[in-house]
Amino acid sequence: MKIGITCYPTYGGSGAIATELGIELSKRGHEIHFISYAQPFRLPHFMPRVYFHEVETTRYPLFEHNNYSLSLAAMMHEVALRAELDLLHVHYAIPHATSAWIAREMLGSGHPLKIVTTLHGTDITLVGQERSYFDITRFSIQKSDGITAVSDYLKRETVDRFRVPGDTIEVIHNFVDPRLYRRGSFPCRKETFLRPDEMLVMHVSNFRTVKRIADVVRIFARIHKQIPSKLMFVGDGPERPTATAEAEALGITDRVIFLGKQDSVAELMTCADLLLLPSASESFGLVALEAMASGVPVVSSNAGGLPEVVEDGVTGHMGSVGDVEAMAEMGVSILRDNRKWLAMSVASQKVAAERFGVDVIVPQYERYYERVLADAPAPPAESLLATAGDD
Repeated sequence: MKIGITCYPTYGGSGAIATELGIELSKRGHEIHFISYAQPFRLPHFMPRVYFHEVETTRYPLFEHNNYSLSLAAMMHEVALRAELDLLHVHYAIPHATSAWIAREMLGSGHPLKIVTTLHGTDITLVGQERSYFDITRFSIQKSDGITAVSDYLKRETVDRFRVPGDTIEVIHNFVDPRLYRRGSFPCRKETFLRPDEMLVMHVSNFRTVKRIADVVRIFARIHKQIPSKLMFVGDGPERPTATAEAEALGITDRVIFLGKQDSVAELMTCADLLLLPSASESFGLVALEAMASGVPVVSSNAGGLPEVVEDGVTGHMGSVGDVEAMAEMGVSILRDNRKWLAMSVASQKVAAERFGVDVIVPQYERYYERVLADAPAPPAESLLATAGDD
């Protein structure tokens, strides 16, 4: 198959998964064309059967605001014609699915381009809920020939919030390469940060409000009172000052390490003893899966799609959102018991490989593509516009 993939190329779960998916599909003989405003951060400089097409926005006085969506549609149209794409797989409903629909309309009936849209989270739970974006988000989802969601939780949210029929959404979970994240794959340099008797607690995110960064610090502070340890933050974002202020308030500034954005999380995970993820919500929780693949037990909230990833009592523990005391005790119970930690570490790697391994999930996408390509063309725009206006 010849597949175009559009995603946000910057740091984040959706971009990482979309890029890794394209790379794995190319290894399976498919021709992959990434279409975005920058090269995806996880895409090597060269790979066989992988191409990158940069979308450039036109600087023109009349275009006072960013016209990326139109530029993207134009590039999608161009690549679809030149490369004779079979389908466009877009990650996030808007603007990507919207641009894909425009590109297909430009192509006309002579080029039966299919559109698969993968929903990742905030496009449904946040952006799409903005009143000004609701109708176009719903329209763009419905105009896709195939819709996938990264968790059952996100599928339910889409059905409930946008009244999209449940049988039109396929749940295909995020995935991980167990070979890359296998514990011991990279040299561990713990001694750079820790004394021999200390544990390494880690948090990886984009530091958004939903991640409850202050709770991460509070949980760690309670863990450190009982288990000598340090907290390593990987990533960056608007809530980083909150983490700094909370660490200062609790008197543990010397216990907290900020590494900033890192290209290779796998190299860092191999040294971690525990991952903290007390988020208010997660559409899936990719970092929890990456930790599990690295043999790192997880203490997380039981919100959103996290219960589909973390097996409470098997690969870690889960607590209610905001229950700092309970999650701290969960972390202590894992770190102070070597036998429990080892059992969870082994179980985490097993679950990650058998349920979410790349060789398990990527074939699901291939089969789904085949079903979409074999199906009937999408309904005309007029019918869905009418449906959207009935609400």
